Amino acid sequence: MASIRARKDNGLLFFDFRFEGKRYREQTLLTDTKANRKKMSEILIKIESEIANNTFDYRKYFSKGPSSNTEDGKPLTISASDAVARMPIVNSPIFKEFAEKWFDECKIGWRRSYVQTMRDTIDKHLVPYFGEKVVSSIRREDILDFRSQLAKVPGRKGQTLSARRINAIVLGLRQILNEAADRYNFTSPGQRIKPLKIKRLDIKPFTLDEVNLILKTVRPDYRDYFIVRFFTGMRTGEIHGLKWKYVDFKSRQILIRETLVGDEMEDEGKTDLSIREIFMSDVVFDALKRQLEVTAKQSEFVFCNAEGKPLNLNNLTNRVWYPLLRYLGLELRRPYTSRHTAATLWLAAGENPEWIARQMGHSTTEMLFRVYSRYVPNLTRNDGSAFNRLLSGNLIVPAGNSVPNNGQ
Repeated sequence: MASIRARKDNGLLFFDFRFEGKRYREQTLLTDTKANRKKMSEILIKIESEIANNTFDYRKYFSKGPSSNTEDGKPLTISASDAVARMPIVNSPIFKEFAEKWFDECKIGWRRSYVQTMRDTIDKHLVPYFGEKVVSSIRREDILDFRSQLAKVPGRKGQTLSARRINAIVLGLRQILNEAADRYNFTSPGQRIKPLKIKRLDIKPFTLDEVNLILKTVRPDYRDYFIVRFFTGMRTGEIHGLKWKYVDFKSRQILIRETLVGDEMEDEGKTDLSIREIFMSDVVFDALKRQLEVTAKQSEFVFCNAEGKPLNLNNLTNRVWYPLLRYLGLELRRPYTSRHTAATLWLAAGENPEWIARQMGHSTTEMLFRVYSRYVPNLTRNDGSAFNRLLSGNLIVPAGNSVPNNGQ
């Protein structure tokens, strides 16, 4: 008969049960109290039920596997460190229960889009793999195996999940385990797991000649939309969620206050600095003035469909954008490339990098120099020429030798 017993030498509780005809004892660091016996009894009920149903996995409850097999009635003596490692197994819940509790506690501070992302992560990936494991029994090896399995999961368009997505899923797992470790006093197994290396993407912004070609050829009803995209650096959700109340013609500013995520508007930006003001160049100012005559009476959104609703990205991409690029013989790139193009055009024009960073919603100029600056020579085709012009117009160098020859 399985039981919860206390050691005579130190009073700590241990499990005493039989499995596959052998007797096992598993030590904890719990003192002999009514509350601790109740916790252990709940675990023991599950153990006995699984043994009876031939579904018992020893490592699910005791991470190091069967540790004792004696008939002398004495519990196995284990080291203090080992006992500490085993103790949380008694206290901590199974993963799916704790993950749900963690999600409910944290979601109040998340954007709606992130709430959905984390909901999908837990339901589609974390619970199917870790759901029935006692949260403190999860090991580093389990996480590494889980990550290797993610690399085989189909992603979009039949491809496997990207390294970026896998890192995001594992990050969610680590956050859950870190919180559980704090609450149930065990060492989180995800602390030393480094993220997968993400391959640097070649953003391939459009040249100014290509932008001119696109704007000249695109359907007239989308021309002003693309003018605003190419010359403001707005993200897709920002331009699709742009409302007329955030267009300040008097100050020549576009106020980024809301963004469209999926089919819902959010009054939070992708980052804190995403809430910003974007300067209207003359070409953008004129484009929005023309658009005002088209949609202002029809919708609160600057760019909308015939029903007054925000533009649908998939519809725009597949029915307008990609057909246009194919027609022009240009390499297929996402509409988001217009944001990269704006950055490179500003840099090529010689705008202050700090000003550009503010327009883009970046906290520093680091990304500008790391990602975009290498494209500027290809846009201007005059790399170094501005410096030559500066020197030729302002630097005075005497002709001939600068050192007197003293008649020699």
